[in-house]
Amino acid sequence: MTLEDAKKKLAEYGQEQLLFYYDELDEEAKKALLLQIQNTDMEVVRQVANKESLNQKGKIAPLAAMELDEIAANKGSFEKTGLDAIRAGKVAAVLLAGGMGTRLGSDAPKGTFDIGVSRHLYIFECLFKNLMDVTNKAGNFIHLFVMTSEKNHEQTVAFMNEKKFFGYDPSHVHFFKQEMAPATDYNGKIYLEAKDRLATSPNGNGGWFISLKKAGLLDLVHKEGIEWLNIFAVDNVLQRIADPLFVGATIERGCAVGSKVVKKAAPDEKVGVICLEDGKPSIVEYYELTDELMNAKDDKGNPAYNFGVILNYLFNVPALEKLADGLPLHIVEKKIPYIDKDGNFVKPEKPNGYKFENLVLDMIHKMDSCLPFEVEREKEFAPIKNPTGVDSVESARELLKKNGVEL
Repeated sequence: MTLEDAKKKLAEYGQEQLLFYYDELDEEAKKALLLQIQNTDMEVVRQVANKESLNQKGKIAPLAAMELDEIAANKGSFEKTGLDAIRAGKVAAVLLAGGMGTRLGSDAPKGTFDIGVSRHLYIFECLFKNLMDVTNKAGNFIHLFVMTSEKNHEQTVAFMNEKKFFGYDPSHVHFFKQEMAPATDYNGKIYLEAKDRLATSPNGNGGWFISLKKAGLLDLVHKEGIEWLNIFAVDNVLQRIADPLFVGATIERGCAVGSKVVKKAAPDEKVGVICLEDGKPSIVEYYELTDELMNAKDDKGNPAYNFGVILNYLFNVPALEKLADGLPLHIVEKKIPYIDKDGNFVKPEKPNGYKFENLVLDMIHKMDSCLPFEVEREKEFAPIKNPTGVDSVESARELLKKNGVEL
C-alpha cells in the first residue's frame, strides 16, 4: 500500500489521525504502518454509532440438557459412534491458546504455565495428555489446530517444539494466529499504541473460525474429510478433548453443535447458561440473568437454567461454513493503552474506548440445533484463571489430585 492509498482509505473511514507521526518514522516503520492500515478491517468502527442497538437479547426459554443418567444409559452406543468418527478422521480439535499468563504472574503464554508441585506439569502438557487418552484408545492421532495471538505465537511454537509436543505427533499439530480488530476511543477513532502501530485486540472467542479460514487451514480440513471441530479453551486442565461419548451423542442426536455443560454450583455462579433465544439455541451470560430467570423452575422443580457452559463445543463443519462471515459484532468497553498527541505512552486506569469481538455464543445461536451435554464438574472442569481462590492454580491442583494426576 502506498501512502496515497493509505490516505484514501483512512479518509473514507475518518481515521486520518493514524498518520499523525508518519513523517517521524524511518522507512521500515513506515512500511509496517502502511501494511497494518492495508490489512485492518475498518468497517467495524462504523458500528460505534449504533452500538446501543447491537446484540439485544430475544425471548429466553430453557433448553434441556442431556444429563448424566441418560448419557450412562447410552454409553456403549455413543462411544462406538464417536470412536468410529475419530478413527475415520472426521474429528479434529481447535485449542484457543492466544492468552498470556498475566493474571497468574507470568509474562509467558498461559499454556506454558507450570502448575506442578514436585515436578514440572505445564497447562499444555495436561491438555495433550487428555487428548492422548482418547487418541490412544482410538488408535490414531487427530488433527489439532492451535490458535495463538500476535503476542504469544513465537513463544508458543518454540515451547511446543522444545517439549516435543509432549509425545503428540507434530505432523498433526497446526498453528495459526487469531485475527486482530482495531481498538477505538468513544468516538470510533482508532488509537495508536505506538507511533508506527495501530492499537488492536483479538477478535473474540468467536473469531477462531474466520481466523482458521484466513490462515488457509480450511483447505486441510476439507482435504482430510474433517466434519467436526471440537473447540476448547486453554485454561481448563481437566477437560476431555474429542471425547467419544460427546462426539457420539452429538452425532446420534443429529445436532449441528454440542456444548459440554456442568450443573451450576450456585444460581448466581459466573458462568454462561445454555438456553433457547427466540426458539434457537443460545447462551445467556451470567450478568444477563435476571432474578426471574435465576429462580425459574422446570417441570421437575429443578432450576430451569441450571447448566453452565465450560467453553468446550463440537461444531459441524458444513454448518459452520454457512455462517462464518455473518456473526454479530460485540462492542466492549475496555482500557486501551495508547500514544497521545505529544507522543507519550498512556496506560489508562479506567475504560477509555471500545474493542470489537465476535463471540462463540453467536455461532451457537446461528445453529438450528444444539445438544447441551452434561459432564461431571469434578472430573472435567478445573479452570485456571487466578493464582489463588476460585478457579485458580490452587483449586485446579486439588481437582487434578482427586483425579489421580501426580503433581
